[in-house]
Amino acid sequence: MSITLVNPTELPKIDAYAQMAVATGSRLVYIAGQVSWDADGTTIGARDLAAQVEQSYLNVGAALAEVGATFADVAKLTVYVVNWTPDKMTQFVDGVARAAAKLGVTPVAPGTLIGVAALASPDHLVEVEATAVLD
Repeated sequence: MSITLVNPTELPKIDAYAQMAVATGSRLVYIAGQVSWDADGTTIGARDLAAQVEQSYLNVGAALAEVGATFADVAKLTVYVVNWTPDKMTQFVDGVARAAAKLGVTPVAPGTLIGVAALASPDHLVEVEATAVLD
């Protein structure tokens, strides 16, 4: 495995992600921000944050699989959420949990959640990008 997740003792342990990822692989994979489109380009989960988070993570999983990778190879996730407020956390976590159940993984790579005013399409509430490292 080319990614080792680390939680330094001097930093708080967060259940949803690790504080650091140490990468020892030689191939970097940069996955463009994934939104809640299906394979036909139809938005899944209109106005439903949890459904859009789920589909976005499933799309990241599909992109990873295309190059022989999984979420275990992800060194960093960045998530952009339209009009983010802390009260949306339950919906966000629900969407991640649903995707994790379908993928059979728990995506706990270091991550950053960023609130934004809008994404490229007004139908999209979330966009997830990933960086993976492969041997």
